[in-house]
Amino acid sequence: MSNNILAVGSMAFDTIETPFGSHQKILGGSCNYFALSAQNFANVKCVSVIGEDYPKEHLSLLKSRGIDLDGIRQAPGKTFHWSGRYGYDLHEAQTLQTDLNVFEHFDAEVPEAYRSSPIVFLGNVAPALQSRVLSQVTKPRFIALDTMNFWIEGSRDALVDAIGKAHALIINEAEVRQLTKCHNLVQAANTVRSWGPQILVVKRGEYGAVLFDHGDVFSVPGLPLHDVKDPTGAGDTFAGGFVGYLASQTNFSLSRLTLRKAVVFGCVMASFTVQEFGFQELIDLKRHQLDERYQKFVELTEFHLE
Repeated sequence: MSNNILAVGSMAFDTIETPFGSHQKILGGSCNYFALSAQNFANVKCVSVIGEDYPKEHLSLLKSRGIDLDGIRQAPGKTFHWSGRYGYDLHEAQTLQTDLNVFEHFDAEVPEAYRSSPIVFLGNVAPALQSRVLSQVTKPRFIALDTMNFWIEGSRDALVDAIGKAHALIINEAEVRQLTKCHNLVQAANTVRSWGPQILVVKRGEYGAVLFDHGDVFSVPGLPLHDVKDPTGAGDTFAGGFVGYLASQTNFSLSRLTLRKAVVFGCVMASFTVQEFGFQELIDLKRHQLDERYQKFVELTEFHLE
């Protein structure tokens, strides 16, 4: 029996431009990407807010995957909408417009039935909301937190406070350097650990990910792919694979081997997302495809000394 995951984040519309195409108001948001990824491993309970324009058929799809939506609130007005553009390196988006809409007044009220969830994932919402969620849950066994440059720039003190309450920080390479003011990742990891979390996962896009765990370091390369069209949501999909795999362990463990496998599964899930716009690849994903790609990562990194 897997451990339930409480996931808090955005459900949104995204308008995206990349050198490989553009799409207007496709479904996105951290809660969507995380939940569709993590549900391959564990039960997910979502807390978010949507507007009156959010498609009911997508909610039905999420429910059909066993994702619990009792924590989703519909509010008068429009759903959160983000617009961004990527260059050929696809490393970082240029934000063109952010319309918070109903998300501006999102209060992250956690339903009573969710509050005993053993695993908590805090998507990149405002740090004050992340702390508010943690004040409502009862002794979770594992808390993972994600963030972004917007909160690092505008709410750093509140963010550091929220990070101090988590077991793991999941963040991309540029943002962890910005957050810690350390260019060197080893030094950045030491700074993060001094705030509280003993686990730091640094997402490196097409170059994979690095895990810092109690002084240990593990690096996974990115998987070379034939098609990479849109990196939007890849970080949340990675988090879904990472946290989902940990939650899937009957005897919940943060052992060295378990954490390393979780990072690989995070990279596996993210590698599917980037192949198309939006999260269509996650919707169509079959378990055997996930396992086959995990094996590709094993083969990519396996070697023997003579």
